[in-house]
Amino acid sequence: MKGLKDILARTKLRILSRKFQMIPISLPNDINKCRNVLICLPHDQRELTVIKQLLPDLSKIFSHAEIYLMAPPGSNIYAIFPRKGYRIMSPSADHITWAGLATKRYIRLLKENKYDLILDLNLEPNFLIQSILLAFPEAVRIGRGNSLGTPYYNLEIKTKFLRDEKNIYKSIIATIQGLRSPTPAEADGNSN
Repeated sequence: MKGLKDILARTKLRILSRKFQMIPISLPNDINKCRNVLICLPHDQRELTVIKQLLPDLSKIFSHAEIYLMAPPGSNIYAIFPRKGYRIMSPSADHITWAGLATKRYIRLLKENKYDLILDLNLEPNFLIQSILLAFPEAVRIGRGNSLGTPYYNLEIKTKFLRDEKNIYKSIIATIQGLRSPTPAEADGNSN
């Protein structure tokens, strides 16, 4: 049954990706002006623990934005992550199709938040996240290099680390920080 679900999900994603219209991004402007950020969390408990330790760095980078954490379906994310400063969301069973893709209803619900940036922290491809990424062509969509590629991401961050999750995530966060130029207020604050 799992094989049939995978075939159906891949076929649907292929159809969606053919209809997908890439919209050019402007770095660092698009990162600096984002107001709503969706961070897609991975399934693995160990990776979630590592990301929790790096949340202050992400909060600093996106201090000017509302941060939404999207937990994997059925995960007990509320016990791990702090609720203060983040909006935590997790799709329920009725938000996911039989093949594991996001339903149209869930996509509409996500689009209400008008995400400017989507950061996929999954180290392995995920059908649910892939279907969500394809629903936001106007957003900056960031993911790990050598993973999904175009059209899912319009910015891939490659890292020299292969298996060390903490260093992979640190590298991704450091690259985003490097891409984000300081705003005029931050630049004025540093000159004093």
